[in-house]
Amino acid sequence: MPTQMPDQIKIPRTFWVGLGALGLTSDEVLRHAKLPVARIAHEGSLRTEEFFLLWQAIGELAPGCAAGLRLIMGLEPALLPPSFLAAHHARDFRDALARVARFKHLCSPELLRITNGPQECVIEPEWPHGGCQVPEALVDATFGSLVQLGRSGTRTDLHPLRVELMCADDRSGLRREFYGCKMQFRSRHNRLVFRSADLDLRFATHNEELLAMLTPQLEAASRALTSTPRATDQVRQILPRFLSAGRPEIEEVAKELGMSSRSLQRRITEEGSTFRDLLSQARRALAREYLLNPSLDLKEIVYLLGYEDSPSFYRAFRQWEGTTPANWRSRQSMVEN
Repeated sequence: MPTQMPDQIKIPRTFWVGLGALGLTSDEVLRHAKLPVARIAHEGSLRTEEFFLLWQAIGELAPGCAAGLRLIMGLEPALLPPSFLAAHHARDFRDALARVARFKHLCSPELLRITNGPQECVIEPEWPHGGCQVPEALVDATFGSLVQLGRSGTRTDLHPLRVELMCADDRSGLRREFYGCKMQFRSRHNRLVFRSADLDLRFATHNEELLAMLTPQLEAASRALTSTPRATDQVRQILPRFLSAGRPEIEEVAKELGMSSRSLQRRITEEGSTFRDLLSQARRALAREYLLNPSLDLKEIVYLLGYEDSPSFYRAFRQWEGTTPANWRSRQSMVEN
């Protein structure tokens, strides 16, 4: 498992589908979390801080009902991310948990600490880029998905030995009913504990041929994730996050990437570009995409691109496209029709 994971969380389609079980929509949750809908739709990913805000919003919009558990309980295994999909076809529960821990970083910078003892297996989720106060709805979703994995694979009504949660009891009774075990609230840690013997339960869903196809692909994706990416690619990827807060400076971007601004500038230059060019390219690409979205007005686009005022955006757009944003949008609309 990588020691340094990028702070990037890919939002699987499963997540947005699961919101329906709570009677929520993606736009409703994103706006409540004060996250830019257009940017997230464009990138399809979040930082840990933003991801926590998203889960916090879910808990606030669906309070007192263990929202994370309800979301997980309504999902089909076929819709799960690759790491969980492969785990459903493992040899036994022990193998399944190991596969989830091994490949979970492909979707998020989350670590699953699994400690095996003679009598107990303790699982603790950790977020290297986050804090210790993980939203309770996210903890519920994490633990609930692991319990569901065990029940689905073993085809038994598997129950943990105990569950330790930092949050208070929601009094809905759903957690106690779902886990069917000893519950400890206001704990110092979030821990899911199984009997060690349960880890040896065989999976009825074991499929060695499918694992032989999936595992090499997951391994390759894992190696690609931990390889050193080009600086220009890294900057292009994270610039949209900064734009809605104004014109980003190279110092801010370098800090996000964990390096000095001098080192970042040197690497960008070695790769044949400049920070100014990358910023312009990012704005141009996003401007075109935003203008194709009829629900966004020009003032909102100016804000999302980080311009101080509309004239600045209009001047830049005319340099890029040789016309005004309104004319460009009108022409694209005529082409589509």
